[in-house]
Amino acid sequence: MSLLLLDTASLYFRAFHGVPDSLRSPQGEPVNAVRGLLDTIAFLVTEHRPDRLVACWDVDWRPAWRVEAIPSYKAHRVAQPGAGPGGADVEEVPETLVPQIAVIADVLAALGIARVGAPGYEADDVIGTLTTRAVATGTGPVTVMTGDRDLFQLVDDAAGVRVLYPARGVRDPDVVDQARLAEKYGVADGDAYADMAVLRGDPSDGLPGVPGIGEKTAARLLADFGSLEALLAARDAGDARLTKTQRQRLLDAADYLAVAPAVVRVARDIPLPDADDALPHAPADPEALQALTERWGLRSSVQRVLTAMAR
Repeated sequence: MSLLLLDTASLYFRAFHGVPDSLRSPQGEPVNAVRGLLDTIAFLVTEHRPDRLVACWDVDWRPAWRVEAIPSYKAHRVAQPGAGPGGADVEEVPETLVPQIAVIADVLAALGIARVGAPGYEADDVIGTLTTRAVATGTGPVTVMTGDRDLFQLVDDAAGVRVLYPARGVRDPDVVDQARLAEKYGVADGDAYADMAVLRGDPSDGLPGVPGIGEKTAARLLADFGSLEALLAARDAGDARLTKTQRQRLLDAADYLAVAPAVVRVARDIPLPDADDALPHAPADPEALQALTERWGLRSSVQRVLTAMAR
């Protein structure tokens, strides 16, 4: 019962920036993100033949509990502080992408493709939870399609979890398994990748990391000590395997290291709404799909998805 999980926002952002905005509706509105995402779904379903498919959704792109722990978390992406529902920060999103997101949601519903999100959590947390459930119930393997390296932390060969990362495009993604993590990052598995990401930090998410400890040094330290937890225990014990400089850097970053793992690691057990994740073989609402197809000029892209699902 193979499961394909889509990091939907990362894919429609990628489509928006990668597909010409000359693709327009009959009324002249850009539909490049909609068309690009639908073509991506058609390709993935054709290529990987999943039994189950979920479009995971960012209900909260910058959860308060992560910001409380690290105030700089995604702060550079805030367009309007406190202007969203419930006083949430509004993300900086290109003006012509905003209306396309609602169209994407409507088309997925008409197709019958499950779209799952949760208040207070990011799509990454939805993906982490659905992956954990699939592994626990033996209903994998799980393939995650994302343009976000954060989700490499889910990679687990024994559990049948891998990530597709479109470094060269959706049609030729990196297949990220444990061998790829070892080759590219020098870490043994997804857990070690998450520990490395804490130490390294990530400017694109506003995570400072430990100054002076980059990706390669972090990987070496984790190889030597086995885990971030063991590394910090060695720091506190004055372990001789740490140089004086390394230990001092870890001590100076103690406040950050106390909270960063919870921010970097995806949630694994959040409450999610019930959803039928079976890959549909026909649209759930043909009339609505037809209306959306005509209104937005999506005929070829929708047909590609329908053909892929029918197979």
